[in-house]
Amino acid sequence: MTAFLTTIIVLFIAVAIWQMVKIFDLAQVGNTNSQVANDKDNTINGYLMIGFLIFIYVITIVCFVKWGDLPLMSNSASAHGPQIDNLMIISMVIIFIVQTITQFLLHYFAYKYKGEKGRKALFYADNNTLEAIWTIIPVIVLAGLIIYGLFTWTSIMNIDEDEDPLVIELYAQQFSWTARYAGDDNVLGMANVRLIDIDKANVLGIDESDPNGHDDVIVKELHLPVGRPVLFKMRSQDVLHSAYMPHFRAQMNCVPGMITQFGFTPTITTEEMRQNPDIIDKVAHINEIRVENSEAVEARGQDLRYEFDYLLLCNKICGKSHYNMQMKIIVETQEEYDAWMKEQKTFKESL
Repeated sequence: MTAFLTTIIVLFIAVAIWQMVKIFDLAQVGNTNSQVANDKDNTINGYLMIGFLIFIYVITIVCFVKWGDLPLMSNSASAHGPQIDNLMIISMVIIFIVQTITQFLLHYFAYKYKGEKGRKALFYADNNTLEAIWTIIPVIVLAGLIIYGLFTWTSIMNIDEDEDPLVIELYAQQFSWTARYAGDDNVLGMANVRLIDIDKANVLGIDESDPNGHDDVIVKELHLPVGRPVLFKMRSQDVLHSAYMPHFRAQMNCVPGMITQFGFTPTITTEEMRQNPDIIDKVAHINEIRVENSEAVEARGQDLRYEFDYLLLCNKICGKSHYNMQMKIIVETQEEYDAWMKEQKTFKESL
């Protein structure tokens, strides 16, 4: 009811404004002031266009210097990360060059060819050479980017089974993540949402009759051994989610009713990344902000000190608590991973 009344009020306000505009237009009848731009108006507008062009360039440079985060583009922590970063940098450079040239031409021509009394505009019916240039060049550039992107995507998604990747399921639900390791046999047991049984701790609906699922390990914190390929199988219990691991340059939708997958090889441990100078500066900056807002942070019961961790995030707006849907990822040595895995209970042991 509230929404209906709000809509009616907004509609009435719009009608009132429309009527006021009509009254204002009628009141202008007989006004002798000319509404046609003269040479002075055109000159002012021409200078304003040049001024706005300078503003665009200045604000762009300021944004790059003050808020540009391009150095962090090198902080990828997966084997395929540098390829993704190169593609992004190439795209940004091309966009910046094209934007610089086109904005200059747009604003400069508006100034140079401003209206003047007694001066007629020159009309070009067509120019085949010019049209060929601005058609062929973008086609070549875009085709190059697309082909490069397709080769990059293919190299990422074609996971070599001979490398014996570690198989992990990422299970998404509003508003949390659950990870399931395939166990010693490295084969995930069959699962179905209809088999979910909270009383028996079967939160993922694993088929208890499938022997491949008996050694599966269910956890709420993701551990990955550095240097070993990982193949993620992804499911969603309710709505469309998106598994996003920014430092690993990995993202894949989790779709209800189907299994999607994405694989990568972690190359930098959590401890090594924490020693990265860029990450150290970023953590220090975040902690400075937290100190400034210490009362608000402590009021929410949060730890004041921030420490870097890899994160699995949801990159789809999946509901009111979407912002808080995340899982900690720890990349460690194979020995540390094996020691952690020995501490975990298998699905059969937890029943």
